[in-house]
Amino acid sequence: MSEQPIKGLVFDMDGLLFDSERVVQKSWNEVGRQMGFGERFGDHIYHTIGFNVVRREQYFKEHVSPDFPMEEFTENTRQIYHRIMEEDGVDRKPGAEELLKYAKEHGYRLALATSSRELHAQLLLKKYGLFDYFDGAVYGNMVSAGKPDPEIYLKACASIQVLPEFAIALEDAPSGIRSAAAAGMRPVMIPDLVEPGEAVLELVWRRFDTLYDVIDLLESDFQNS
Repeated sequence: MSEQPIKGLVFDMDGLLFDSERVVQKSWNEVGRQMGFGERFGDHIYHTIGFNVVRREQYFKEHVSPDFPMEEFTENTRQIYHRIMEEDGVDRKPGAEELLKYAKEHGYRLALATSSRELHAQLLLKKYGLFDYFDGAVYGNMVSAGKPDPEIYLKACASIQVLPEFAIALEDAPSGIRSAAAAGMRPVMIPDLVEPGEAVLELVWRRFDTLYDVIDLLESDFQNS
């Protein structure tokens, strides 16, 4: 039995479209030193990639301290993150705009499903010229349950009026792959900071090195095989 044709692409943002997870890690290291959490606090990002702020707070309270000062940490991190972004900028991931442009020109519906908050995500997308490619978007502050819950991907598919079985999800993080798979989509993984384990790979429909490979996928005749 042939697979359903692809009608929509749903993108994660941090670590997939932008090399921004490393900026987050750098800001966490700096804030961690300031707040007395040690030199390598940024290593916690390996366990929280894809989490929204609610899930990250739960993680910190479980693994750092039950009294973890999330509000103070978030504000300090935000200031340092924006300072680093202003000073150094952030790179778009290889093939990001090329894939968005190709998909748009070939009639695919495009949505964003990011754990980042709306204001931050829109500023980043607009600054680097990617915002207008998207037909729909769901941000971390718009869902009650973050990844790996399927809510964000189900809402993203609804935002572009494409059923999950007709859409692929583009992700760099294990939590995002689990979210997309639970939503009934075809998860495509382009790993960033974290390599997938065996359990995650079982959920992955395709695994690629860059977003350029997704263009090749769409150009192939796999839908008719």
